[in-house]
Formats: sequence, structure tokens, C-alpha cells
Amino acid sequence: MVDILEKNKKVTIIGAARSGVAAAKLLKRKGYDVFLSDAGDEKKIDKNFIEEINASGIEHEFGKHSERVYESEILVVSPGVPQNSEVIQRSLKNGINVVSEIEAASWFCKGKVIAITGTNGKTTTTTLIGEMFKDAGYKTFVCGNIGIAFSDIVEETDERSIIVLETSSFQLDNIKDFKPFIAIMLNATPDHMDRYESFEKYVESKMRIAENQNESDYFVFNYDDELVRKSAANVHSHLSAFSLTDAVKDETKEGAFLNNLDLIYYYYMGEENIIDTQKLIIKGEHNVYNAMASVISAKIFGIEKEYIKKTLENFKGVEHRLEYVRELDGVKYYNDSKATNVNSVWYALKGFNEPLVLILGGKDKGNDYTQIENEVKQHVKHIIAIGDSKQKVYDFFKDKLPVTIAGTMDDAVNKARENAVKNDVILLSPACASFDMFDNYEHRGEVFKNIVNSLK
Repeated sequence: MVDILEKNKKVTIIGAARSGVAAAKLLKRKGYDVFLSDAGDEKKIDKNFIEEINASGIEHEFGKHSERVYESEILVVSPGVPQNSEVIQRSLKNGINVVSEIEAASWFCKGKVIAITGTNGKTTTTTLIGEMFKDAGYKTFVCGNIGIAFSDIVEETDERSIIVLETSSFQLDNIKDFKPFIAIMLNATPDHMDRYESFEKYVESKMRIAENQNESDYFVFNYDDELVRKSAANVHSHLSAFSLTDAVKDETKEGAFLNNLDLIYYYYMGEENIIDTQKLIIKGEHNVYNAMASVISAKIFGIEKEYIKKTLENFKGVEHRLEYVRELDGVKYYNDSKATNVNSVWYALKGFNEPLVLILGGKDKGNDYTQIENEVKQHVKHIIAIGDSKQKVYDFFKDKLPVTIAGTMDDAVNKARENAVKNDVILLSPACASFDMFDNYEHRGEVFKNIVNSLK
């Protein structure tokens, strides 16, 4: 482990976005010699972040990675920096300790961490767990990939704190000693194939969430995901699984399953009926999985059923994930901008019975649209293709159903409206990253909602 008591170590932060700036400010306060480097154009960097850097007195550079970077002892990399980038590879060759922001923040964390990863459902599960612990009276922090950097809140933690941390594969790529008390693996489907050489490598990155755990920790995993189930065999912590069937009880001594429509928690003393899943506001099979993972986490801490049930019955989901926007002329509009991979769209399509006009496309991450071909044929009447991948979307689906190419989000919404009739649903569920046209998926979702809400 990096000796956090040894001050004045030279640390370089790569990336001037949310997590990079938070890490720079944290390590500066802790007495490190901090330098921040971002190879991007200064004009494209958030002005608020630049103001924070200047106010903290952090030395920095934009538009390049100079030789100063390689004089450091520790390199803290932002999630957006690819593992095969020159700055990371050269630093590793030079013997520099390369770590992620969540690793650096964990050095100063005093509370218990519940870390969540998986291809889909991370934000919903992270938010839901956070609400459960808050409702039960715990001092709770919800952070990580969800929007608030771990480094921003870690100094506020104490021994009684619960830190609910959404973690992406990019954040897990460069951990060293990061060890959550509860690690949750929701699922694994192909994603970020532009960053990983194979699906197996991507899953290996996800599974790093449990690599430092021991028998006093918990690994909560999706028993119904075959690859996740096989990967769990190599984990050294206490295993707790969730499943849509009670077959899971034969594999672990603690977990959750679905009995008809009832969510059942089981443990060494027996079973407890937590809730009829029809009472969940968040709909869909994927949200049943998210609820089960959340219930297990709460029960590990001994939270009573009454608190868990109340939270589940009142939880409305998260922004940009199958978010209802409005109804106009009998057509309902939904914002699913957070669907940045094909599997997310698969779940979204299964959640609707109405005919769909689907807005699809963005920055492609190696998408294989055969994975949603059947669901598209079953649920979608028309596709509006947008973004860098619009031609790929058009070429794949053009012989299967009507596809229209749009140049902007405004154009996409209007073309979708032209092709929708009463009782249809217009769904933004892009299956792609947003960086071709927007700052992030939140920006994309906000633009979509603003356009929809301005329709006459």
C-alpha cells in the first residue's frame, strides 16, 4: 500500500474532470506535492473545474503531458484515460505507481464501503442502497461513478459511516489495495469493447472489485449470470447470491430469490418475505435484481424489514434511466439516456408493451446489435438513428424495419414525433456513449427532455 503518512510525495493527476480535480484537491490538502495534467484543449475543460484548480493552488498544464508528469512517484488517472494510453504505459515502464481515483480516496476512508459494479443497474442499485441506509438512520454517502467523486466526501467519513460507491471497470482497472466491505457484481454483458481486447478482459476488470477481500467481507453476486457465477468461485470473501429462482439456496447460505412475485431473503435462521415485487415503483426484471442486491446489503447490516420495505415501496428510480418525461398528443416520451450499451437497451425494450419509436445511436463502443434484434422486431416500429454511429445503426436495421437518420437531437425528436401516433412511446435509449455530441449522458438526457418539454 502507498504510505499515506509520507508527505510531500510527488503526485501527478491525469485528467481535469470531476474525479481528477477532486483527487488533486484531496491529495493537496493531505500534504502531497500535486501536479495536474490534462492533454485536452483548455477551452473544452469545465470552467468550474479550472476555477477550483486555481483556487486550490494546484500546479497544472493543459493541452499536453509534459516531462513533469514522469517525475512523479504516484500517477492518479481519471476513468476516461485508456489503459493503453502513452501516459499510463510510459509511467508504468518508469516504475511510477499508477492508481485510480477511488484507490487514492480509499487511503483516507474511515467508514465501511459498499461498492457496486456490473454492466447495467449500477446507478439504480447504488441510489437504492443509499436510500435504504439513510432511511434506517445511517450516516450515508452515495458517490463514485454516480456523479460525486469519492475524493469529495472521504474526509467527512468516520467509523460509523456507510459509503455506497458506484464503480466502473475503468475505475477498478488501477486499484491496488481498495477493499470494500461489501462488493456487488450485478451482471456482465459485452460493453466498452473499444477499451478492452476481449469480453473476458472486461469481466476481469469488473471482478477486481473483490480481489482484496477476505473472509470478513461480503461478495454479493447475480447467480443467474453464468459468467458472474463462475467468477465468484475465485473470490475469498463470504458469498451471498441473488436469483429469480430458489436454486440459489443450494449454493450460498445467505441471499435473496423470487418466489412467485415475492422477494425472499434467506439466511442461516430461515427465510423472510420482504416485499411483493408488484409494489415496486421501478418496473422490470432487471429492477427486481437491483432490489435483491440492495436487500442483501441492508440485511448484512441488520436493517429491519420495515425500513427496507418502506424504501422499496417509495423508490422512484434515477434520472435518465427509463425516466418518464411527458405525454403529448397521446404519445409518451421516455428518457433512457443512461442506456450506453446494447444490454441496457434490451432491458428497456422489454419494459414496454406499447409500440416504440426508438432514438438509437451515439459514440459506438463496439456494439453488436444482433443482441437486441429480436426485441427491436417485437417492440419497435421505427428507429431514429443519431450520432457517430447513425450509419452503422441504419445499415444494420434498414432491412428489418423503417430507419430514419437524424442530424441533431432536435431533429431526432421531431422525426420521432412525425412517425408516432396516439398510444405510441418515443424512447431515447441510445446504446452508445454520448461524447460524440454531448458532454456526458446526463447532458444528452437534459437536452432531450428540454426539447420534448418545449414541443407544442
